[in-house]
Amino acid sequence: MAETTDIPAWIVLFIGLYSLAASIGEWRTPGFWAAMLGDFERLPGLRFVTGFFVLSLGAAVYTVNPWRPDDWLAVLVTVLGGIMALEGALILAMGDRFLRFARWLIGRASRAWAAFSALLGVTLIAVAIIHI
Repeated sequence: MAETTDIPAWIVLFIGLYSLAASIGEWRTPGFWAAMLGDFERLPGLRFVTGFFVLSLGAAVYTVNPWRPDDWLAVLVTVLGGIMALEGALILAMGDRFLRFARWLIGRASRAWAAFSALLGVTLIAVAIIHI
């Protein structure tokens, strides 16, 4: 089991792995993210389950992560958990509008977003390794 002081680093490590894996998925299958957004737009049940999952995961991160104002990584992880919970609530409450915004945001620049996601993933993994 992880030490309490290591929990933010472990959470950041797994978020980094997620971000890196998602970017690799988009690079291997260009248009994967756009197709996924299309699925969310067509299937309200999928939107609901996703919103519930993201809300629950964000709430878990927010409540499990120790609050230590002197540790910037702990503060960042707590904020990320809160943002995830808010994102899940927005998907549940107004998924259609949220997805319209997501489609506008991704647009035709999915390769650029995949590159950003990969860079973010590698950075978070490195921060986690250094912090552990």
